[in-house]
Amino acid sequence: MSSGEKMNVLMVSTALQGHINPILKLAKRFIQKGLHVTIITTEMVRDRMLNYNNDYDGTINQEQKIQFEFFSDGLTLEFDRNKDKDKFISTLRTIGSKNLSNLIQNLTTINGHKFYTCMIVDPLLPWAIDIAIDHNIPTALLWIQPCALYLISYHYHNNIDLFNNLEDPNEIIQLPGLPLLEVKDLPSYTFPYGAPRTKQVMMELFHAAKNTKWVFAISNYDLEEEIIDYMASSIPIYPIGPLVSQFMLGENESIGINMNMWEAEDSCIEWLDKKSCSSVIYISFGSVIVLSQEQVNNIAIALKNSDKEFLWVIKPSEKGSEDEIPELPLGFLEETKGKGLVVKWCNQEKVLMHHAVACFMTHCGWNSLLETIVAGVPVIGYPKWGDQPTNAKIIVKKFQNGVVLNIGEDGVASVEEIVRCIKEVMEGLSSEKMKKRALKMKEESRNALEDGGSSNNNIDQFINDLKNLDH
Repeated sequence: MSSGEKMNVLMVSTALQGHINPILKLAKRFIQKGLHVTIITTEMVRDRMLNYNNDYDGTINQEQKIQFEFFSDGLTLEFDRNKDKDKFISTLRTIGSKNLSNLIQNLTTINGHKFYTCMIVDPLLPWAIDIAIDHNIPTALLWIQPCALYLISYHYHNNIDLFNNLEDPNEIIQLPGLPLLEVKDLPSYTFPYGAPRTKQVMMELFHAAKNTKWVFAISNYDLEEEIIDYMASSIPIYPIGPLVSQFMLGENESIGINMNMWEAEDSCIEWLDKKSCSSVIYISFGSVIVLSQEQVNNIAIALKNSDKEFLWVIKPSEKGSEDEIPELPLGFLEETKGKGLVVKWCNQEKVLMHHAVACFMTHCGWNSLLETIVAGVPVIGYPKWGDQPTNAKIIVKKFQNGVVLNIGEDGVASVEEIVRCIKEVMEGLSSEKMKKRALKMKEESRNALEDGGSSNNNIDQFINDLKNLDH
């Protein structure tokens, strides 16, 4: 491109909090480097932001060089996308993809002087890579799971013979750069009985990814050094994270845009302010997972029996959703009054950075794990599906910054097991070792995005690549 031509990057995301957050945080990094960014997502996000986010008024902030655009996924806002995922994914792929393509065409027509230098795509939208190609826009994939998961998925979808019997959950799997895994530790979309829609999306993704110029990871080199080095020659992936809010890295949050789609309860920070250092268990299972009644009951009893202070996030069901949200055991709130606080949603990054938080009980989603790594807080892993079991194994075998619950075949951890893990992380013989490891990883993750850091260098190299593209 010519030296006087401004670089404009499109970033396309699904309407999931765990996908939009890293997109926005990478956009802020790009803006700091002088790029203009347009974030495109579905109208569902705009509706949620208007309902729950006081910082968003539906306008574009030109001074900050960031722009938001929205397209219809082909369904009404009232449609329950969680209940009928098959129809949602099918409609998004057919009607939604046409709407996205038309939006990009309109943006190009309206802003005739504006050339989109690159389009960065959410992994749940593999067909968006084809749309970018149709519009002659070079593409990048933003991988929002560990690099280790990219390696596993790449081998699986390219039929590389590193897997033995996937029917046996206890079969040992050995992959380069990874600890020994059992089949049950693999991402659930590799299982023969895995959800067909997820398997289909992942198959389409790794087919479409062959047409991308870059694959970016939201972690950093120090976290996954062996994996990244192994992949460098044949399937390179470039870590550009950790993609967390700037204040977690000790930086000024110069661009104050956020895309929280639920209203955070600020009272929890005031509550934490009154607690002593490293005294509170923080419990949250992200924006998607809904626990069973038995899981909630066992966590509640374990918290009461452990006699520890806790902050517990239990997200209500979304508008129009038919998900049944489990109830807390009768009398639990009264019996734990003063020791515990239950909220519907919170600013997780602020909570994890609070001096009162001792550990984080999490579903092991990669965004949440990166946030707890940057905060230097040990983990109690309670994985459910997707990449979470693999992430949990990495916590124990590679990161060594926490423990993982032993979970029954029904997906439920017993009261005794939860109590055991709480004690091990907060007061056991290995608790100090976990804390030291967590603090070391915190330092490494911060260093990655400083001048001269590995992730910062990868971002700079990407921008140089854009400047040198031959169109």
